[in-house]
Amino acid sequence: MQLKKLFSLAILISTFVSAFAQIDNAVVSGLVRHVQSKEPLPYVNVIVTDGGGSFLTGTITNEKGVFTIEGLSTGDYSVKVSYIGYSEQVLTFHVGRLNSFLDLGTIVLAESATELEGVTVTAARVEVSSKMDKKTFAIDDNLSQQGGSVLQVMQNLPGVTIDRDGKIFLRGSDKVTVLIDGKQTAITGMGSQSGLDNIPASAIASIEIINNPSAKYDASGMAGIVNIVFKKDQEFGWNGKAGLTLGLGALAEKEPNVVGIRDQYRFTPKINPSFSANYKREKTNLFVQADLLYHKQMMKNEFTLRSYNKEEEEKVYQQFLENRTQPIYNIKAGVDYNPNSRNAFTFSTLFNYREYTDLGDIPYDDANGDRLRLWQYFENEVNQTLFATVTHKHSFNQPGHSLVSSFNYSFRRKDEVFYFTNRQYNPNSIGTDTTGLIADENIFDLTVDYSKPLKSGRLEVGTKQRARIFPNNIYFKPGDNSILDLSLAGSAEYREWLSAVYGTYIYERKEFELEAGIRLEYANVDYLVDPNHSVYSSTGFDYIDPFPNVRATWLINDNSRLSLFYNRRVDRPSEKDLRTFPTYASPEILVMGNPNLQPQFTQSVELGYRQSWESGYLYTAAYHRMSTNILTKIVTEVALNLLAQVNQNADKGQNTGIELVLNQQLTSKIRLNANGNIYRNSIGAFTIVNAYPNNVLFIGKEQTIIAGNAKVNLIAKIFKETELQVTGIYLAPDIIPQGKILARYSIDAGLTKKIQNGKGELFINASDILNTLVMRYEIEGTTFNLVSDDYYETQVIRIGYQYRF
Repeated sequence: MQLKKLFSLAILISTFVSAFAQIDNAVVSGLVRHVQSKEPLPYVNVIVTDGGGSFLTGTITNEKGVFTIEGLSTGDYSVKVSYIGYSEQVLTFHVGRLNSFLDLGTIVLAESATELEGVTVTAARVEVSSKMDKKTFAIDDNLSQQGGSVLQVMQNLPGVTIDRDGKIFLRGSDKVTVLIDGKQTAITGMGSQSGLDNIPASAIASIEIINNPSAKYDASGMAGIVNIVFKKDQEFGWNGKAGLTLGLGALAEKEPNVVGIRDQYRFTPKINPSFSANYKREKTNLFVQADLLYHKQMMKNEFTLRSYNKEEEEKVYQQFLENRTQPIYNIKAGVDYNPNSRNAFTFSTLFNYREYTDLGDIPYDDANGDRLRLWQYFENEVNQTLFATVTHKHSFNQPGHSLVSSFNYSFRRKDEVFYFTNRQYNPNSIGTDTTGLIADENIFDLTVDYSKPLKSGRLEVGTKQRARIFPNNIYFKPGDNSILDLSLAGSAEYREWLSAVYGTYIYERKEFELEAGIRLEYANVDYLVDPNHSVYSSTGFDYIDPFPNVRATWLINDNSRLSLFYNRRVDRPSEKDLRTFPTYASPEILVMGNPNLQPQFTQSVELGYRQSWESGYLYTAAYHRMSTNILTKIVTEVALNLLAQVNQNADKGQNTGIELVLNQQLTSKIRLNANGNIYRNSIGAFTIVNAYPNNVLFIGKEQTIIAGNAKVNLIAKIFKETELQVTGIYLAPDIIPQGKILARYSIDAGLTKKIQNGKGELFINASDILNTLVMRYEIEGTTFNLVSDDYYETQVIRIGYQYRF
């Protein structure tokens, strides 16, 4: 009933709905033959006229009787085929919005005058705003976050929120798959998400948010897919762009330290030089992209109150301060090679190096303010990732008829060492310990995609095969008065094999479009645990399941359309989710994986409606998602002053909501972009057992909340070649399986000016100008409660210059 109400509401507010992009470069092809001999007819005249009969363009058939006409936009047309001594044929056709290629099939000519009935042909197109399955955002348009990381840019995008751990949420869910140039890599996580704060925004051209992926995409990512598109110039000759951004963060103190610990990082420097270039000739295009992002940052400044439910309630106050120094190097290079008109190759490699050094202080005080313990640590972690890909595209004679194959290899090495001291004040003692982790990840990925234009759309089939091996080893070196649990150290290995086949059919008429696909996917994951591990043993999961998707669209008029989506998707636990080793960054709240996790499955339906007008558009969507085996984290008390956060499967959950996106030109110089998302999250009651240290029971209550977020962008042209952008963000309270996250808000701004005849650009921006963004959450356990406020660094000012040559 609630879903019906949401769908009804979506239709009622349809007058506000968003605009469609139109095809402006469709390719129409066909083959002309003799009606009796079936022989191809060369040099036949082919003329295209619009609906009123006015001449638009024309061509002749080649030696094989094939013709190709380019540059048509969405609309109705006629094609006139004529040859001396043969009857003239006229066919009508329609260029739609789902496919840039249209096959008119075989047209026959007879030597006697013969009239043929008109044939209506519909072309499908793949276009962002018309399909309503994804949104694309250019990085250069995000003035307030230029010079930062991809993660910082994404927090300003419509429908996106970022949690305190740096995870992306789409429409209230963090089950998001992140791609780089349409491919999964070890840099951003395989089927999950990681490392987005380690990719400089200066390396990126655009970001795509795909809420309703087709069967071509991997089935993982219940909330959708984020595709990060790297910069790549393809203009002839030498072309390039160079830039430098400088910044300072933590300008104002949000919350002062407790006494007795090292200072917070203040006035933290940010340096981001970038360079990209390409050199293109007739058959080759060489390209390179290089970026450095060096910064210091206060990663955490979290104040937590722990209350234990005992005869005399015990309270522990702690601060978690973490100061980070981090250089990030990012280099991408490659070559496009087109030996002939039918074949194209791309060879490219991406290298990402990121190293960080963390200095941490965690003091623990009692209710009277007396110091109980002081935890201090030094951590150094180095991540080196190499991603290499080879892609071949074979184009058949018919435009749009292609076979694309791609082989990808990804390698990541992680080397981490963690030194810490633990000082007890009563009785007075000092403990010293060391932990380390070494891990090598290898991923082999093969994809093949075949696409064939049809008279009424397009057929696409393909396959994907992936092998992934991820051995890792963690070692513990206990010192004086060690707190390490040595039984949890050792080695483990993650092994994954994924095999999938898929097919998609697109059908289009003038007032109706249909895209239907299915992906059959087999996945097998084995997690091999050290036989000496005290809690877990080797295990894994496998499945073979169909993942269908359907999109049906009704074209109401040239400016409005209604679309209905259905998807079934899966979220597989990542290697980190399964990892059996604890992290001691917060020594009294251990974080552990769980190799017994099972995949989360989700079915979703969505109704979207768009309407455009001369000065803008507004889009709305009503959606409903139903999930089983929800992947989450549960905290339980395992010993005196010791909690453990372990990954678990909860039971069922639902997410129902409405999203609105408005773009309006208010005046000739002011434009408004606004996004709102209101949803109802519900999580069913569940019971789990945390295996560490010895089967701790937790019973979760049923939870429901109305949550949402809103973002407003104002873009104003204030002077010649000068643009100002102001962004406001509000995130409403939301639930997690064991508690809730409280509301938060911030304001960003950016100013840019074109100089040097448009080749140069100066910009200045500031994030969280009022220094108000604080992550607050509450967790309720069986024997304890946690209340936490994290005043981490969010206020940053940057100034930069870039020049295109």
